[in-house]
Amino acid sequence: MVGSGEGSWARGIGAITLFVEDVAAAKAFYREVFELPVHYEDDVSCVFAFGPTLVNLLAVGEAAELIGPATVGGADDGARFQLTVDVPDADAVVARLRARGVELVNGPMNRPWGPRTAAFRDPGGHVWEVAGPAG
Repeated sequence: MVGSGEGSWARGIGAITLFVEDVAAAKAFYREVFELPVHYEDDVSCVFAFGPTLVNLLAVGEAAELIGPATVGGADDGARFQLTVDVPDADAVVARLRARGVELVNGPMNRPWGPRTAAFRDPGGHVWEVAGPAG
């Protein structure tokens, strides 16, 4: 089966770590916007489970220990990636996001490759997208 990862050492994405300037603000945003409970937290991080994938919000001051000698970019350096969450109805999710005061970067819009999408930023500047069937 093409794309199944069969025979690959990469079995899936277990965790994504996002570096944030304010863990408390990021935690509040994720709890409110994604409606998820905290999976784990300590003094410098807060983790949420998005299905089988953990999203770790780590204080930017702790990042060097993980990625050194690479450097950590600032929140205002511009987006370098986007995280996409599959949803059954992008417009319904956008309505929920707006009700929580979330400002959209773009959308909702039908994309030429199929889905209906909308994007927004978290307090750390990370871009998230919701994607559902075209409307």
